Amino acid sequence: MLFDKKSIVSKFIENYYWSLGFKKIVGIDEAGRGAIAGPLFVGLVIFPLGYHHPSIKDSKLLTPEQREKLFEIIVREALFWEVASASVEEINNLGIIKALFVAIERGLSKIEAPDLLLIDGPLTIPQYKGIQKPIIKGDRLSLSIGAASILAKVSRDRYMKELAKSYPEYGFDKHKGYATKEHLLALKKYGPTPHHRITFKCFKGL
Repeated sequence: MLFDKKSIVSKFIENYYWSLGFKKIVGIDEAGRGAIAGPLFVGLVIFPLGYHHPSIKDSKLLTPEQREKLFEIIVREALFWEVASASVEEINNLGIIKALFVAIERGLSKIEAPDLLLIDGPLTIPQYKGIQKPIIKGDRLSLSIGAASILAKVSRDRYMKELAKSYPEYGFDKHKGYATKEHLLALKKYGPTPHHRITFKCFKGL
Protein backbone atom coordinates (compact mmCIF):
# COMPACT_ATOMS: atom_id res chain seq x y z
CA MET A 1 0.00 0.00 0.00
CA LEU A 2 1.36 3.42 -0.91
CA PHE A 3 1.74 5.99 1.82
CA ASP A 4 -1.31 8.17 2.51
CA LYS A 5 -0.15 11.79 2.75
CA LYS A 6 -3.07 12.58 5.09
CA SER A 7 -1.43 10.38 7.71
CA ILE A 8 1.69 12.53 7.96
CA VAL A 9 1.88 14.08 11.43
CA SER A 10 4.95 16.16 10.58
CA LYS A 11 6.73 17.40 7.50
CA PHE A 12 8.49 14.18 6.52
CA ILE A 13 7.25 10.62 6.10
CA GLU A 14 9.87 9.30 8.53
CA ASN A 15 8.03 10.93 11.43
CA TYR A 16 4.95 8.86 10.67
CA TYR A 17 6.85 5.58 10.46
CA TRP A 18 8.95 6.40 13.52
CA SER A 19 5.66 6.89 15.40
CA LEU A 20 4.65 3.36 14.34
CA GLY A 21 7.81 1.89 15.83
CA PHE A 22 10.02 1.59 12.74
CA LYS A 23 13.59 2.55 13.62
CA LYS A 24 16.03 1.46 10.93
CA ILE A 25 14.40 3.28 7.98
CA VAL A 26 16.43 3.29 4.77
CA GLY A 27 15.90 6.07 2.23
CA ILE A 28 16.91 5.09 -1.30
CA ASP A 29 17.31 7.22 -4.43
CA GLU A 30 19.33 7.13 -7.63
CA ALA A 31 21.20 9.51 -9.90
CA GLY A 32 21.90 9.07 -13.58
CA ARG A 33 18.97 6.90 -14.62
CA GLY A 34 18.15 9.20 -17.53
CA ALA A 35 21.74 9.81 -18.62
CA ILE A 36 23.22 8.29 -21.78
CA ALA A 37 26.74 7.95 -20.39
CA GLY A 38 28.32 6.92 -17.12
CA PRO A 39 27.28 4.54 -14.35
CA LEU A 40 24.06 4.66 -12.35
CA PHE A 41 24.56 5.65 -8.71
CA VAL A 42 22.29 4.82 -5.78
CA GLY A 43 22.34 6.46 -2.36
CA LEU A 44 21.09 4.77 0.82
CA VAL A 45 20.69 6.63 4.12
CA ILE A 46 19.49 5.79 7.63
CA PHE A 47 19.05 8.69 10.06
CA PRO A 48 18.79 8.49 13.86
CA LEU A 49 15.29 8.41 15.32
CA GLY A 50 13.80 11.92 15.23
CA TYR A 51 16.60 13.40 13.09
CA HIS A 52 15.89 16.56 11.14
CA HIS A 53 17.92 18.97 9.03
CA PRO A 54 16.14 21.95 7.43
CA SER A 55 18.32 22.07 4.30
CA ILE A 56 18.12 18.43 3.21
CA LYS A 57 15.78 18.06 0.26
CA ASP A 58 15.58 16.78 -3.31
CA SER A 59 19.06 17.22 -4.79
CA LYS A 60 17.55 18.83 -7.92
CA LEU A 61 16.40 21.76 -5.78
CA LEU A 62 19.93 22.47 -4.53
CA THR A 63 22.96 24.13 -6.09
CA PRO A 64 26.15 22.07 -6.57
CA GLU A 65 27.74 23.97 -3.67
CA GLN A 66 24.79 23.23 -1.38
CA ARG A 67 24.87 19.56 -2.33
CA GLU A 68 28.58 19.29 -1.56
CA LYS A 69 28.12 20.85 1.90
CA LEU A 70 25.12 18.66 2.69
CA PHE A 71 26.98 15.56 1.50
CA GLU A 72 29.52 16.09 4.28
CA ILE A 73 26.78 16.69 6.87
CA ILE A 74 24.88 13.55 5.83
CA VAL A 75 27.88 11.20 5.94
CA ARG A 76 28.81 12.62 9.34
CA GLU A 77 25.39 12.52 10.99
CA ALA A 78 23.64 9.52 9.42
CA LEU A 79 23.55 6.23 11.33
CA PHE A 80 24.37 4.54 8.04
CA TRP A 81 25.07 5.67 4.50
CA GLU A 82 26.22 3.95 1.35
CA VAL A 83 26.65 4.80 -2.33
CA ALA A 84 26.45 1.86 -4.72
CA SER A 85 26.53 1.79 -8.51
CA ALA A 86 25.79 -0.20 -11.63
CA SER A 87 28.34 -0.01 -14.42
CA VAL A 88 27.73 1.04 -18.01
CA GLU A 89 28.37 -2.57 -19.03
CA GLU A 90 25.65 -3.76 -16.65
CA ILE A 91 23.25 -1.10 -17.92
CA ASN A 92 23.90 -2.14 -21.54
CA ASN A 93 23.52 -5.84 -20.75
CA LEU A 94 20.63 -5.77 -18.29
CA GLY A 95 18.69 -2.62 -19.15
CA ILE A 96 18.40 0.40 -16.89
CA ILE A 97 15.73 -0.94 -14.51
CA LYS A 98 17.44 -4.26 -13.78
CA ALA A 99 20.74 -2.42 -13.41
CA LEU A 100 19.05 -0.10 -10.90
CA PHE A 101 17.93 -3.11 -8.85
CA VAL A 102 21.47 -4.50 -8.97
CA ALA A 103 22.86 -1.23 -7.56
CA ILE A 104 20.20 -1.07 -4.84
CA GLU A 105 20.84 -4.68 -3.82
CA ARG A 106 24.57 -3.93 -3.59
CA GLY A 107 23.86 -1.10 -1.21
CA LEU A 108 21.40 -3.12 0.85
CA SER A 109 23.92 -5.93 1.24
CA LYS A 110 25.82 -3.60 3.59
CA ILE A 111 22.82 -3.13 5.92
CA GLU A 112 21.86 -5.67 8.56
CA ALA A 113 18.08 -6.20 8.97
CA PRO A 114 16.53 -2.86 7.99
CA ASP A 115 13.00 -2.25 9.32
CA LEU A 116 11.69 -0.42 6.27
CA LEU A 117 12.80 0.78 2.85
CA LEU A 118 11.51 4.08 1.47
CA ILE A 119 12.20 4.13 -2.28
CA ASP A 120 11.84 7.15 -4.52
CA GLY A 121 9.44 6.56 -7.40
CA PRO A 122 6.91 3.85 -8.23
CA LEU A 123 9.23 0.83 -8.27
CA THR A 124 9.65 -1.93 -5.70
CA ILE A 125 12.64 -4.28 -5.49
CA PRO A 126 11.52 -7.69 -6.78
CA GLN A 127 13.88 -9.88 -4.72
CA TYR A 128 13.57 -7.96 -1.46
CA LYS A 129 11.60 -9.83 1.23
CA GLY A 130 11.24 -7.08 3.82
CA ILE A 131 8.86 -4.13 4.02
CA GLN A 132 9.31 -1.54 1.29
CA LYS A 133 7.31 1.51 0.31
CA PRO A 134 7.58 3.20 -3.09
CA ILE A 135 7.03 6.95 -2.64
CA ILE A 136 6.18 9.12 -5.65
CA LYS A 137 8.26 12.30 -5.36
CA GLY A 138 9.83 10.71 -2.31
CA ASP A 139 12.88 12.97 -2.52
CA ARG A 140 10.56 15.82 -1.50
CA LEU A 141 8.46 13.93 1.06
CA SER A 142 11.14 11.91 2.84
CA LEU A 143 14.19 13.28 4.61
CA SER A 144 16.18 10.08 4.11
CA ILE A 145 15.26 9.79 0.43
CA GLY A 146 16.22 13.43 -0.06
CA ALA A 147 19.55 12.73 1.62
CA ALA A 148 20.05 9.62 -0.52
CA SER A 149 19.43 11.72 -3.63
CA ILE A 150 22.17 14.12 -2.54
CA LEU A 151 24.68 11.32 -1.93
CA ALA A 152 23.92 9.72 -5.28
CA LYS A 153 24.00 12.99 -7.21
CA VAL A 154 27.23 14.29 -5.67
CA SER A 155 28.98 10.94 -6.09
CA ARG A 156 27.95 10.64 -9.73
CA ASP A 157 28.86 14.25 -10.53
CA ARG A 158 32.31 13.71 -9.05
CA TYR A 159 32.74 10.59 -11.16
CA MET A 160 31.72 12.39 -14.37
CA LYS A 161 34.08 15.29 -13.64
CA GLU A 162 36.94 12.83 -13.35
CA LEU A 163 35.85 11.10 -16.55
CA ALA A 164 35.93 14.46 -18.34
CA LYS A 165 39.68 14.63 -17.77
CA SER A 166 40.13 11.60 -20.02
CA TYR A 167 37.50 12.69 -22.56
CA PRO A 168 37.54 16.51 -22.54
CA GLU A 169 35.91 16.78 -25.97
CA TYR A 170 32.61 15.35 -24.65
CA GLY A 171 31.98 17.87 -21.87
CA PHE A 172 31.10 15.29 -19.22
CA ASP A 173 31.95 17.79 -16.49
CA LYS A 174 29.18 20.08 -17.75
CA HIS A 175 26.26 17.83 -18.72
CA LYS A 176 27.23 14.83 -16.53
CA GLY A 177 26.38 12.37 -19.29
CA TYR A 178 22.86 13.59 -20.09
CA ALA A 179 21.67 14.06 -23.67
CA THR A 180 22.23 17.79 -24.03
CA LYS A 181 22.72 19.42 -27.43
CA GLU A 182 26.44 19.78 -26.72
CA HIS A 183 26.73 16.10 -25.82
CA LEU A 184 24.83 14.87 -28.89
CA LEU A 185 26.95 17.04 -31.17
CA ALA A 186 30.11 15.56 -29.63
CA LEU A 187 28.74 12.06 -30.19
CA LYS A 188 28.12 12.78 -33.85
CA LYS A 189 31.62 14.17 -34.25
CA TYR A 190 33.64 11.68 -32.20
CA GLY A 191 31.36 8.67 -31.79
CA PRO A 192 30.58 6.87 -28.51
CA THR A 193 33.16 6.04 -25.85
CA PRO A 194 33.23 2.86 -23.74
CA HIS A 195 31.37 4.93 -21.13
CA HIS A 196 28.26 5.46 -23.26
CA ARG A 197 25.07 3.44 -22.89
CA ILE A 198 25.00 2.31 -26.50
CA THR A 199 21.81 0.26 -26.10
CA PHE A 200 19.80 3.46 -25.55
CA LYS A 201 17.62 4.62 -28.44
CA CYS A 202 19.57 7.81 -29.13
CA PHE A 203 22.54 5.75 -30.36
CA LYS A 204 20.62 4.17 -33.21
CA GLY A 205 21.88 5.59 -36.49
CA LEU A 206 25.04 7.13 -35.04
